[in-house]
Amino acid sequence: MRIRHIATRFALLVAIAAVVPLLVYGFVSILSLRRGTHDSIVTGNQNVATRAAEEIRRYVTTNAQLLKALAADLQETGLQQWQQERILRNYVLTFREFREITLFDEGGRAIASSRVGAPKLQIPKNPSLTVDGVAMSPIRVDDDLLPTAEFGFHLTQLAKPAGWLTGEFSLEEMWRMVDRIRIGDHGFALLVAPSGELIAHGDPDKKAQVALSRSMADHPLVEAARASGTEAPVSSEYTEEGAQKLGVATRVAPFGWTVIVEQPTSEAYANPAQLQRQLIVAISVALLGMISVGYLFGRQFISPILTLQRATHKGAAGELDARVDIRTGDEFSHLGDAFNTMADRLVELQENVRRQERQAMFGRIAAGLVHDLSHPIQNLGNSSRLMARDDLDVESRQSLRATIERELDILKRFMDDLRNVVKPRPVERFPLEVNASLAETVEAMRIEGERAGVTVEARYAPEPLVIDGDRFALGRVYRNLMTNAIQATQPGGRVMVTTAREGDQVAIGVADTGSGIPPDRIRAIFDD
Repeated sequence: MRIRHIATRFALLVAIAAVVPLLVYGFVSILSLRRGTHDSIVTGNQNVATRAAEEIRRYVTTNAQLLKALAADLQETGLQQWQQERILRNYVLTFREFREITLFDEGGRAIASSRVGAPKLQIPKNPSLTVDGVAMSPIRVDDDLLPTAEFGFHLTQLAKPAGWLTGEFSLEEMWRMVDRIRIGDHGFALLVAPSGELIAHGDPDKKAQVALSRSMADHPLVEAARASGTEAPVSSEYTEEGAQKLGVATRVAPFGWTVIVEQPTSEAYANPAQLQRQLIVAISVALLGMISVGYLFGRQFISPILTLQRATHKGAAGELDARVDIRTGDEFSHLGDAFNTMADRLVELQENVRRQERQAMFGRIAAGLVHDLSHPIQNLGNSSRLMARDDLDVESRQSLRATIERELDILKRFMDDLRNVVKPRPVERFPLEVNASLAETVEAMRIEGERAGVTVEARYAPEPLVIDGDRFALGRVYRNLMTNAIQATQPGGRVMVTTAREGDQVAIGVADTGSGIPPDRIRAIFDD
């Protein structure tokens, strides 16, 4: 299974080698794009805010200068009251921003007014600021919900007595100027007074906040603009009403107002975000393409290895006729030829091993036959020779006849086993008494022990030992064990046969005083 993963790993290596530089370049490009876009958007919005502040300053200053110019006209002596009122009314008709202009003496008494009836204006007291020598009151919202301010110019050159020229100035056009400032679809401008009150807002949905004089003192850009202490624009990203915004602010000199231009970051960064998504898609497609190409190339590259793997598994399963056909013309082709040569050689070696195993098997069979048949044949020979003697009594002849019949039965059973060696007969189990069956073999083996100079002794359990077993098969085991013990014991030695009950089992032991079994033969003694 691991070899199959080589194609995947190879594809990943190819993809890493080819795409990692692209990923790094894309990551750096995205960062540079975001930084450059942020700087570009901030710079553009700062320019918009600066131009708006300049237009508002010029708009207010121009109208203040108009009032100042009117004061210069009124400074000429010899004008009657009706003449002064006509000049004031002509100004109001000409300059629509002025709703009312009234001339007061130093004591605050109205001398002339553009308004028919009692004037509504008064001499400005404690004005908040001065514009080119003209005092200006804080901006307020009038009964028509429009921004309004009062201008006042002190007439020091009026003949007798000195006084004030005041005018009610409508800032509705300033609202329109703020409304015209748009950044994208959802970017608006707003104007904040020095006290933090909202003067104008370009968002139609937030016009009501102006009428409510909403305080913007806690706005992050208002605080930043105040903290800077200069007219230089400031910028920041902040969250307002659950939306992330990018805003810039600049102060309007000399009024102390703050112009803020803000835009949702989702809109401000829409183009770079789209470019970023396109770049990510392109990198993903390139990555998938390289992985696919690498995987296919890897599969083709390791196909000879997989072929060799399959052939090797077949060989391990015993299918030595498995061969490979690799014609890549490279080292894999040479490796395939070497595998085929190895397989051919293995076939030859297998035939040689089989031939040698058959020879060894036949040798072991012959040795086993000699081992198993030598004792019965020898007993038959000995008994036959003794039967031919004339001095034997009847009892001895009957004993020899019983021995000959027993050995003939053993040979017959042995021949039957040889005929059924391919399909052995099942072991026939019958109740038998171990001491009695073992005693017959011990008595038969004592003669062979005497010829070898070895004493064969037996020590049986005092109680009967009855088991279920095959008498003939057990007899072969007894004879083989005793024969091996006699052959391994030097003359003068002893072979001891014992029986005993061990719990619910019967133990039969054959021990000798011989040299013992070599350690390297212990594991193979039961092979034959």
